[in-house]
Amino acid sequence: MRFLKSCLSVSVVPVWKVGSEICCVYFKPHAAFLATLGISLYILIPVIGWMISGQFVEEATLAEKVDNKLSSVVISESQPIFFSPSITLNSSATSEKRVDILAKTSGEVMPNNVLQGDWVEKDQVLCRLGVVELNRTEVKAPFKGYIERIVKPGNYLSKGQTCAVIIELDPITFIAEVPETEIKKVINEQKVSIELVTGEVIKSKLSFVSKSASSSTRTFRVEAKVSNASGRIRDGITGTMTIQTNKVLASKISPSILLLSDEGDIGVRVVNDKDEVKFLPSNIIEDTNDGIWVTGIPNLSKLIVLGQGFVKNGEKVQTTFPSDA
Repeated sequence: MRFLKSCLSVSVVPVWKVGSEICCVYFKPHAAFLATLGISLYILIPVIGWMISGQFVEEATLAEKVDNKLSSVVISESQPIFFSPSITLNSSATSEKRVDILAKTSGEVMPNNVLQGDWVEKDQVLCRLGVVELNRTEVKAPFKGYIERIVKPGNYLSKGQTCAVIIELDPITFIAEVPETEIKKVINEQKVSIELVTGEVIKSKLSFVSKSASSSTRTFRVEAKVSNASGRIRDGITGTMTIQTNKVLASKISPSILLLSDEGDIGVRVVNDKDEVKFLPSNIIEDTNDGIWVTGIPNLSKLIVLGQGFVKNGEKVQTTFPSDA
């Protein structure tokens, strides 16, 4: 206090007088006060300057933090390859020919050496009828094949009744129905594989593709002929037919990155050269156990594989690759 009083001690100097009263005074600070004030300002001015500059640095850091708030996504560069999509269908085998052999006249069926299930050659006698006209008692096979059904000896047949049923199994034809949504991919001579219910796998090619859809199912009939000289493939056996369609440029992706746009289109999100998000419509051509094959993704597109559901079209993002994530 003594120091403060000494610093703030003043001299009272009369300016003018009115009667015996002093009307105005001025203060004359002590020299020590002026020295203390100078030292304080000498110290405070740099400190204030440092604080101000620090505030600007903090503001710059804050602006940088705002930039860092961009959404981060993981991307992978697409690399389409030529891929042959397949179509899998239910199929069944049918004999090339199936003919009912009719009796040319009436009579009792006489014993013969042909039994049901036998293989017969063309013009081999199938049935003999007990009538006088010898030329009309024999019923012959019109082609080589298997006897599916035959009338046993001792039965009486009238003219026009069925004596035997013969089927031709070489070649045998597998028939399948292609949905109208897939028929544009199917053409004649495309390779097929047929896995029978027995586990046997048969290779062949399409021999027929219908130009007209079934009125009831809206599907298109396709056929594949298979060599069957031994008759091991039975008429009516079922199997799974897989058609290998023509090759297209496609990308295999995880189904988890597929999205549905506001317009209802299926596609993926990519990042363009400006680091902006873009929706890319895609067409699914095949779904396999290890991924989905799609078309419509250009080569080296920056495909968003993680975080695609949390960004919007046109939004600017930060990108990283899976190895950096």
